[in-house]
Amino acid sequence: MDHTLTSATIMLLLITDPFGNIPIFVGALKDVRPERRFKIILRENAIAFGVLLFFMFVGDKFMRLLGLSDVSLQIAGGIVLFLIALRMIFPQPHAEQPLPLGEPLIVPLAIPMIAGPSALATVMLLVSQAPHRRMEWIGALTIAIAVGACILSLAERIQRVLGERFVVAMERLMGLILVAVSVEMLVRAIRMPSWPWNH
Repeated sequence: MDHTLTSATIMLLLITDPFGNIPIFVGALKDVRPERRFKIILRENAIAFGVLLFFMFVGDKFMRLLGLSDVSLQIAGGIVLFLIALRMIFPQPHAEQPLPLGEPLIVPLAIPMIAGPSALATVMLLVSQAPHRRMEWIGALTIAIAVGACILSLAERIQRVLGERFVVAMERLMGLILVAVSVEMLVRAIRMPSWPWNH
């Protein structure tokens, strides 16, 4: 897909899903002193940013080392994105996982809630398709993480003022948009010239 800075930013923001992460962040930080929560949110977002930035620089080289093509990466990214989007639209009931006691570090907030498999696949895909525009993708990632950090820093206030229904509605809307993005990724991959029926 021929992404612009704006479309890449929006896609990364949808994939990192700050609205969907609000209940997890609120639950994970409920036993942390209020004055520490903002610093933790900034730290976890910074760690997630660092991980995604790392994959932006070495991910495509790792894919080449494994002999994987852009087509396979795009199909895999589209499938992962599609499955993540379906879970956002149709959340499955599951038993609550115990959150780590005390102050969370890296897991589960930075990884996998922000820098999850779909986000890693997306940054690698962006760079593999247009490596000469790497600085644009870094800018898109920076904006997406910054906006997400702002939303998560207001998580308790958003949940209290707007209610859980609003948070759920926003997550499902994001999921719906991601379904369309993932389908477009798959369609574009199938239309690539490397497929026999496209010759």
